[in-house]
Amino acid sequence: MSAAPHVTAPAFCRILIVRLGSMGDIIHTLYAATALRAAFPEATLGWVIEERWAELLCTLPTPRSGARSPQRPLADKIHTVNTKLWRHRLFHLQTWEQTASAFSDLRAPEYEIAIDFQGAIRSALLARWSGAPIIYGFARPRENIASMLYRRKVIARGTHVIEQNLSLAEAVIRTPLAVPEIQFPYDPAAEHDCDSNVDANRASNFVLLNPGAGWGAKQWGPERYGEVAKQLAENCLLSFINFGPGEEQLAKAAEAASSGAARPFSGSLTQLIALTRRARLFIGGDTGPMHLAAALRVPVVGIFGPTDPARNGPFGTRSIVLRDPASTTSHKRRSRPDEGLREISPEQVVEAARRLLRSRCA
Repeated sequence: MSAAPHVTAPAFCRILIVRLGSMGDIIHTLYAATALRAAFPEATLGWVIEERWAELLCTLPTPRSGARSPQRPLADKIHTVNTKLWRHRLFHLQTWEQTASAFSDLRAPEYEIAIDFQGAIRSALLARWSGAPIIYGFARPRENIASMLYRRKVIARGTHVIEQNLSLAEAVIRTPLAVPEIQFPYDPAAEHDCDSNVDANRASNFVLLNPGAGWGAKQWGPERYGEVAKQLAENCLLSFINFGPGEEQLAKAAEAASSGAARPFSGSLTQLIALTRRARLFIGGDTGPMHLAAALRVPVVGIFGPTDPARNGPFGTRSIVLRDPASTTSHKRRSRPDEGLREISPEQVVEAARRLLRSRCA
């Protein structure tokens, strides 16, 4: 039998990645983007991203284009957009001015290919508006109409979304890919602030808790996180409660239930990266901060309800995922708490946390 012919990857010089949000989805895409960077080390690699998530690619003071550095380790050029502004202030002059500027910036590099990892109509349109003559995307994207704008449609392989994203990159590179190590921007100021915060709280050993979630059905309950913090304090562990915009009441409720064993934390994305690096353990649901912890190889206790941990669970780190049989897989953004989530007790979470902590010390 003759050997299979060797397939050489095309020599693309200008590649655009389209993944606008959200936090966890961007982190899941970083693996494929890193593989593309390794395959095309001399290429200009651009990324279209929502402004609010740009710190996952670049520290705030750093220019959005130019030579790569620890502050912008992956992308040569970052194109930021604000699609929420476009939707809610469509007829404002400022919106049209910003949109025109964003489109001009997107077309300037003359990208040869665009890869839409998001699979939404708006992401496919941005890929088309870049002017790239070839657009790659999944054959069965999240919004089916998006596939009408793709020239190369790729059947996703793998169970976890990271594996599926890598299969899309493989279609471009034309070779099987291993899961690469990824990098996040290094912000010296954020690292210094984090050290000061940890020292001020005498928290050399701490756990990071994240009671928030993208929608209510994924939230376990802030009082339960407070109870977990209280029990982990018996192991001389302080807990930091991470919260984002609109989650202040969740953090307050968790802190109140902790009897002084937890401290609230809210900062920039680079500050969250710095704090997560130092955590001994992360506890939370299917959220961006959980995927950040997994990417940083921090052990994770994942508390799952309606989303499938086989597809969306912690990837590449030691983890214990708790999911009750009463939970059924659904990606509908329901506000009502998931029935199965309520069956998971604080004691189960604490026991999982202690198991991971013991295995780390072994």
